[in-house]
Amino acid sequence: MVPMTPWVRNLLFANVAIYLLVPAGSSLWYLGGFSGVEFLREPWTLITYQFLHAPGFGHIFFNMLGLYFFGPRLEERMGAVNFLLMYLGAGVFGALLSAVFTPEAFMIGASGAVYGVIAAFAVVWPFERVYLWFVLPVPIWALAIFMVVFSLQSSVVGVNDGIAHFAHLGGLLFGGAYLKLWEYRTGSALRSFQKKMQMPSGDTSGIVRDRGAVARWEKIDVSDLHEINRMEVEQLMARVRSGGASTLSASERQFLDRMAGG
Repeated sequence: MVPMTPWVRNLLFANVAIYLLVPAGSSLWYLGGFSGVEFLREPWTLITYQFLHAPGFGHIFFNMLGLYFFGPRLEERMGAVNFLLMYLGAGVFGALLSAVFTPEAFMIGASGAVYGVIAAFAVVWPFERVYLWFVLPVPIWALAIFMVVFSLQSSVVGVNDGIAHFAHLGGLLFGGAYLKLWEYRTGSALRSFQKKMQMPSGDTSGIVRDRGAVARWEKIDVSDLHEINRMEVEQLMARVRSGGASTLSASERQFLDRMAGG
């Protein structure tokens, strides 16, 4: 079972509850759906459309499945606020992109937001394997690239299949870009902190600081951590032991520092 995190749990509950309480085709369902030609008069639909789904079980099932499998680990990595901003922002950007290129389209569903989650996950853990149709293992970076190419091709060609391909494309682009921006910002903060903490001993190579950091990280008590954090710490420390602290990105070092209480 995939360990749950607060906002993934909240989003799953909200989507399922609204699916059950707002029947597809009802007046409230149409009121919450997004249309490019109407959103300036109904700006709330940039958010509400993300919690409505098409008739039948398939649409909401696969959206929630993607959120369930990829969301928790990402929320633990980014923090609740950044994860929620990334999730909703991907849905909003997807809607706006659709409004520009297909303004007449009526859209509902969390697909744009979930595609953003998948893209962000692929940026952080590109070589994590996923199973297409629950059988064929592929690295998630390959799946993300395929999703971008397929969404772009379908959008340009104008495939009339009832799927909001521009919303999917917008979600993918936003999710990946938001994660990279978050990594840059957290990395900048870490570099600034490290610069302030530099010892006046002539240690320009950073070897001493790396040794001190590794010593702190080795003391992390993984038994007290959430399962997702525990797995992440163990994977990162395996890399440190085999290749040294220099193999870690700035955000990965910051994560270990946070787990070490420093």
